[in-house]
Amino acid sequence: MKIAIDQIVETPKALHYLEDADPLNAELRKGAGDYDVPQALAVDLDYYRAGLDVYFGGRVHGAARGHCARCLDEFAVPLDVPVSVVLTPRNAADLEGGELGDGDLGLSFYEGEEIDVTALVREQTLLALPSRALCSESCRGLCPRCGVNRNTTVCTCDTEPGDGPLGALRTLVRRS
Repeated sequence: MKIAIDQIVETPKALHYLEDADPLNAELRKGAGDYDVPQALAVDLDYYRAGLDVYFGGRVHGAARGHCARCLDEFAVPLDVPVSVVLTPRNAADLEGGELGDGDLGLSFYEGEEIDVTALVREQTLLALPSRALCSESCRGLCPRCGVNRNTTVCTCDTEPGDGPLGALRTLVRRS
């Protein structure tokens, strides 16, 4: 969804549309692959202009699916993403030597004659997803010996602290 800069005025306008999930899923697959979005996201934004700056505010609604990093189960991730972005024209930004200063880190820019709202929505949605996909904070994960999901199955394996990839190192440390 693109909006022409000359169509953005001082009076706020509402924008409601469905954002296709496929481009967002393509971005998610570039990372760890912990999340995917099964269907389009509902975007409800207001936008207006103040001088050269363009303001976008509203919400993105929908759902994602996560794949737990501990137990590998799939779980639902409700999305209700707040969007609040101020865009400044890149050529009007006061960048000394072409570098961002400490006060500039929160700035976002636009170039050209239109703004791609899809890129803003995608960025805000990606930032809203938890950095580590966990079905719950209390997830017990998989048994390191037999591989069963310890959230759903009682495991009788003997798992002493010395087991696992660092078990030999723990033994050496105890001897010294």
